[in-house]
Amino acid sequence: MKQRLFMTGVAAALVYLMLVPIASAGEKKKKGEFVQTPENTIRVELVQPVKPQTFLRPIKFWVSDVVDRSGNPQPLLVGPDVFLDREPTVIVRQALEDSCKAADILAADSTSADYSLRAFVFSFGLAPSAEGELFAKVELNVVVKNQRSGKSHTVTALGTSIMELDNQTDESSNLKKEDFRRKANQGLDEALQDALRNLLHGTKLREAVTLESDLLRPVKAGRSLACLRFTSGS
Repeated sequence: MKQRLFMTGVAAALVYLMLVPIASAGEKKKKGEFVQTPENTIRVELVQPVKPQTFLRPIKFWVSDVVDRSGNPQPLLVGPDVFLDREPTVIVRQALEDSCKAADILAADSTSADYSLRAFVFSFGLAPSAEGELFAKVELNVVVKNQRSGKSHTVTALGTSIMELDNQTDESSNLKKEDFRRKANQGLDEALQDALRNLLHGTKLREAVTLESDLLRPVKAGRSLACLRFTSGS
């Protein structure tokens, strides 16, 4: 009986010794995943509000919604060991509202707006680039909807930035990581600024607003009579 108990104890010990390395490997893999800390968290925002283009008539915009369409299961993780302090949708909304507010074209609410803006964030982060460079990308699709007619037009806006990394720093040092995060922060700031500039200065937004304005503009009597005369004459 004692011998049997002894053999059982030995077998249990052997199983334990076999499982310990497997468990340790699992822990190491889990530890190797990126975990957000204050040190690896950056704050991306506009350096300054983007002044929109001047339209033919005074108009007001309302940011109705900002939706994440990037497919990123971790939207805060924008690069290797680089996290955002806020969701990309929150950052884009604030950038749009701050820019419209600075130009006095942000409506107080949806009912007082001429146009609503619904933005879809397709990309917000770091993309593959050449060695020694860091490529930041912000890609938006914005649905511009006329609040009176209900018609809408989609405007795309792409912002990019390429930052050169410091190759003189030791790759394994903390200075290398700090340089990467600092350049990532600067690159995403510039990419966001570029995307907003392309959206608010672009011809697609002007065309969307101008087209809807022309459709809703009342036809003058003189113009109508001229059209009638032309029709009857033909």
